[in-house]
Amino acid sequence: MLRINNLQVNYGESSILRDVSLDVPAGQVVCLMGRNGVGKTTLMKSIMGLLKSRQGHIYLDEQEMTQWPASRRARAGIGYVPQGRGIFPYLTVHENLLMGFEALPNQKVDREALDEVYTIFPVLKQMGKRVAGTLSGGQQQQLSFGRVLVRRPKLLLLDEPTEGIQPSIMTEIEELILALRKQGEMSILLVEQFLDFALNVGNYFYIMETGAIVMQGGVEQFNADAAREYLAV
Repeated sequence: MLRINNLQVNYGESSILRDVSLDVPAGQVVCLMGRNGVGKTTLMKSIMGLLKSRQGHIYLDEQEMTQWPASRRARAGIGYVPQGRGIFPYLTVHENLLMGFEALPNQKVDREALDEVYTIFPVLKQMGKRVAGTLSGGQQQQLSFGRVLVRRPKLLLLDEPTEGIQPSIMTEIEELILALRKQGEMSILLVEQFLDFALNVGNYFYIMETGAIVMQGGVEQFNADAAREYLAV
């Protein structure tokens, strides 16, 4: 599904990602972990095409997309739920969801997909006419998820989806990721600080330190003692 080979990304003269290689197999959940500031969000933005790479290659379904703009990556089936949610605060909840269809090639509203999102997050239907900026943090996160899910991406990038939300919403998101994993129709790359959450939903993990991958393996192989120097465990 997603394959990254020796990716290097700079901010000015500063090297942020150093020879990062990573795979997200079809239908699986891959967790990317590490302390704040090690380059996780930079990697997500690079996959989405919001940052340009200096070296390396990014492939989606074996097709190289390293030079594709973000709009083409979205049309190809990549969905991105950024850290901080990234909703449109002055649009209504319903209007935010409709914005999700803008990334589709024909920009056609899929009513069935919209109803599926309302089934997953009933509160979004109840608050459809409310201005999105007035929602709670957890509700805004649900909206950010919903806006991406309406277009049924084949690769979902989740950057810190549990950050700043109440436990009940965290549980909903965990159940959603597990349900998507069970369906096996969507691949997910998850950046997450909560170790238990990540290991519960993931198939595979990578750990980053100063812009490089320093550990990886199946979640059943995760060794907290070995990972302690790279994570706040």
